[in-house]
Amino acid sequence: MRLLVATRSQHKIAEIRDILADVPDLELVDLDAAGVPESPEEEHLEPHETFEENAVSKARYFFGLTGLPTVADDSGLEVQALGGAPGVRSKRFAPGEGLDGLARDRANNRYLLEQLRALGSPDRRARYVCAAAFVEDGQPPLVFRGVAPGVIVDEPRGEGGFGYDAHVLDPELGATFAELAAADKNRRSHRGKAFAALGEALRVRSTP
Repeated sequence: MRLLVATRSQHKIAEIRDILADVPDLELVDLDAAGVPESPEEEHLEPHETFEENAVSKARYFFGLTGLPTVADDSGLEVQALGGAPGVRSKRFAPGEGLDGLARDRANNRYLLEQLRALGSPDRRARYVCAAAFVEDGQPPLVFRGVAPGVIVDEPRGEGGFGYDAHVLDPELGATFAELAAADKNRRSHRGKAFAALGEALRVRSTP
């Protein structure tokens, strides 16, 4: 199977390639390789209030453009003291336009910590959530969900990962997701769990 991975994030693509590396007869194709130019329309593919709905929205859109079996994910951070925020708004949590990449990550982390300090709550419990949606011709979407508990730390730790990883501590390992080796992160993370479930479903399909 040629499977389109519908994301513009090179960080996500690298993680997904590692997670699905042992699925037999699977060729992962990114949007550039599929010849899908970036479009302003892509900024409006996540209008929903759940990760699952947003993931299905993206997967259906790119499947419609390419006709390839497609997987897309929506993921984010839910912080207990903030009532589950930033949630599906995780990528664009901080106010301000024109920020992208590392600048956007830094702004989001600063804003997250500001919100927690203003609240004054000692509760730093959080969790990462990922929904991965698989769409193919003639079949209803399949959605796989992964959750990874965490604790928000004020000082960033670790050089790996992206997004909020340096501020989210895995409570069992005592390390932030930015401190984890790639194999450990893929085993423990929300995205690792969601895409591992997808990989298992694809393995079952390929078994005679």
